[in-house]
Amino acid sequence: MTAYNRLTSLTDSYRPRWTALKQIGRTLVEDYAIAFKRDPAARNWLEVLLCYPGVQAIFFYRLAHWLHGLNLPFLPRFLSHIARFLTGIEIHPGAKIGNRVFIDHGMGVVIGETAVIGNNCLLYQGVTLGGTGKDLGKRHPTLGCNVTVGAGAKILGNINIGSNARVGAGAVVVKDVPANSTVVGIPGRIVSQRDEEYDCN
Repeated sequence: MTAYNRLTSLTDSYRPRWTALKQIGRTLVEDYAIAFKRDPAARNWLEVLLCYPGVQAIFFYRLAHWLHGLNLPFLPRFLSHIARFLTGIEIHPGAKIGNRVFIDHGMGVVIGETAVIGNNCLLYQGVTLGGTGKDLGKRHPTLGCNVTVGAGAKILGNINIGSNARVGAGAVVVKDVPANSTVVGIPGRIVSQRDEEYDCN
């Protein structure tokens, strides 16, 4: 193999990784910008960057998730552990989080390994997206897009929360929730359903 072919092969192998890093960069910009849309108290870029633990936790998660995708054995979990220490928010690197997700205040938020969160979701402090035992495989909730989860709510097990749904503060949800619904109470019960459409992109 000539030197040119070796160099071409090496370049080609790094191209997908570089593309992935550029995509992460664009996503981080969106994650940062959504804070100004979601929180009326956000006043300037430096305040959001340095004083918003939800934004910081998402930044750490994006890097840890990328490393997790490379099948590194230790570093992703260690990075998420550092993020938990600094922000009070625990996000497993294996979780799948869409774009423009905002964690407001954030202390005590826990997001499990197989949780999936769609675009434009809003989580308040104390939210748990957890499992119900030692099941294998998919064992954490899936949230559609534009879902709002109130403070202290617990969504447990391999269940689906439909797009545009709202989960009230302190609710414990263990069953599927249809789109455009509002759920409150322990256990969670549907108290209203709206007829709305939402663009998930």
